[in-house]
Amino acid sequence: MQELLGRIANLDPQASLGLRVIACFDELMVGEVNSRALAAAAAALAGCPAGFRDGDRSRQLRIDPSGSPGTGARPAEVSALVLPDASEVWLEREGQALPNDDLILERFGLAIGVRFGFERQQLETPRDVALALDTTAPTEERVAAAVRLGLVAGHGYRVLVAPLFAVFDRRPAGPTDVVASEYGALQVLIVADQAENIAVTPAGLGPVGLIGDLPRSLRAAVVALRLSRPPEEGLVRAENFGGLVELLAESPDAVDPDAARIDEIMEAPWAESTVRVVLEAPTIRQAARDLGLHHSTVQGRVEQLARCLGYDPLTGYNRTRLGISVLRWRLRNSHVLELPGPVG
Repeated sequence: MQELLGRIANLDPQASLGLRVIACFDELMVGEVNSRALAAAAAALAGCPAGFRDGDRSRQLRIDPSGSPGTGARPAEVSALVLPDASEVWLEREGQALPNDDLILERFGLAIGVRFGFERQQLETPRDVALALDTTAPTEERVAAAVRLGLVAGHGYRVLVAPLFAVFDRRPAGPTDVVASEYGALQVLIVADQAENIAVTPAGLGPVGLIGDLPRSLRAAVVALRLSRPPEEGLVRAENFGGLVELLAESPDAVDPDAARIDEIMEAPWAESTVRVVLEAPTIRQAARDLGLHHSTVQGRVEQLARCLGYDPLTGYNRTRLGISVLRWRLRNSHVLELPGPVG
């Protein structure tokens, strides 16, 4: 099914979004996430609050499109689907229903039914993934939550972050959930340090740390995800940037004094590829070989960069300065979390 998405997107965008709804809930069911995560996915897909209530009315939850708990009472009028055990799922859409609302409700309800089938004795597991990643929670509570998830003190783990529409060719083992973020609802997985079966796009993988360091890995993973540029660069590993991703994650509001100059440089059609290779290659000659260009051509481009930047990008800490500015430019121009919007 995942292969169909790209093939038909240009032919029938409406059908493409419908298939994305199905693929999204399929992935979440494979990950065995809880009902709160499923409601968060439904709300994000629909662009309006979504909710669930069990059959005996003992438990109800409402989630807004950002993945946060809904406020206030459930509206009197909702688009609802009653499940065989009298449980109910719904969307709180104001105004006319959108074309894919019925499909979202259908897949939401199916996923809830499957979820309950997995848990005959306990309908819901605690939200230990979210707690283990919560920077506002005391360290002892985060560590206790991680231990309940089966994580081992003293072992290394990483956080993998992906949007709801990420394509998993291989899903790594580990606790998973859907959590709220400033960029909307995101899938998160906690994976072992040496996990090798990670094949997902787009996604960001945070640095390794002990179970008490999981929030730090999460912050870096979100930045790495925003640097993702599928299909060429689908899975971005924070560690591949030598600590710069972690630096950006810890100072998200820092102002880049070189932003305007980098924006101007990147308008040139050759700039992005040249800057990337120049940052990675040890010499201009090696950069020229990697780009398949003559040495003098690359030398001329580097000199043009230096004139525009006001400093030599290849000397001392200037290379790091340029690297940070380029990563900030990529974050300012990241679109990986923008599409698709509310389905319909």
